[in-house]
Amino acid sequence: MMITSSSNEKIKQIILLNTKARARRDAGCFVAEGYKLFCETPVSLRRAVYVTESFAEEHPDIAAQASAQTVSDAVFRKMCDTRTPQGILTVAEMPQWDRRALLGDGSAPLILVLENLQDPGNVGTIIRTAEGAGATGIVIGSETADIFAPKVIRATMGSVFRMPVIRTADLGGMLDFLKENGVNSYASHLSGSVPYTEPDYTKGTAILIGNEGNGLSRELTGQADYRIRIPMEGSVESLNAAVAASVMMYEVHRQRTAV
Repeated sequence: MMITSSSNEKIKQIILLNTKARARRDAGCFVAEGYKLFCETPVSLRRAVYVTESFAEEHPDIAAQASAQTVSDAVFRKMCDTRTPQGILTVAEMPQWDRRALLGDGSAPLILVLENLQDPGNVGTIIRTAEGAGATGIVIGSETADIFAPKVIRATMGSVFRMPVIRTADLGGMLDFLKENGVNSYASHLSGSVPYTEPDYTKGTAILIGNEGNGLSRELTGQADYRIRIPMEGSVESLNAAVAASVMMYEVHRQRTAV
């Protein structure tokens, strides 16, 4: 039976999942819009799939395979965060990671540490780029944007299901854990005296990226093993956080693939 009312309890819950981080935390799930994210979501993490009537008519095999619930186009638009929905939406269970997952196989972890990043697009882009650059995990502070918010999920393009991400209120304690496991930490900082290309990143490496406007806190910067900088030309003072993280990660990738 097709859902035609936005007052349906399931629909109201999905709207809450799209708009409230607390609702996502309480339910342990989030919304992944679109066909690509439907495909990227592991079957074991799919809690429910919703499709429009038109999508079900055009792709009956997909709707049947996913045991999808059909909803009217008008209701579906209210369920979605995007302006032009693709007609399929997945309610996914949040992947769960232990902090040891950050270390990968333990030989030479590459970990991103994000402190107080606010822009969802930046956070999602970093998660996606981290997978592409061969990172083993990401640590985010409690003030960083919710990685399960709709804009972050779209920016990850599915990497959120494969990249271990640990949220913690104690970034300093997490750096201690990484150091105990042979991981050196590098703070990307305007006061850094070492060009980012100089250190040897072929061993365990953690890259620290701070808030878009204020950079890293004094406390976390002081705990890093090294301060590094990305050279700036012209009048530019710093790079976008996601761009800086990408530059750093691919320098690590370059060094590791060159040996």
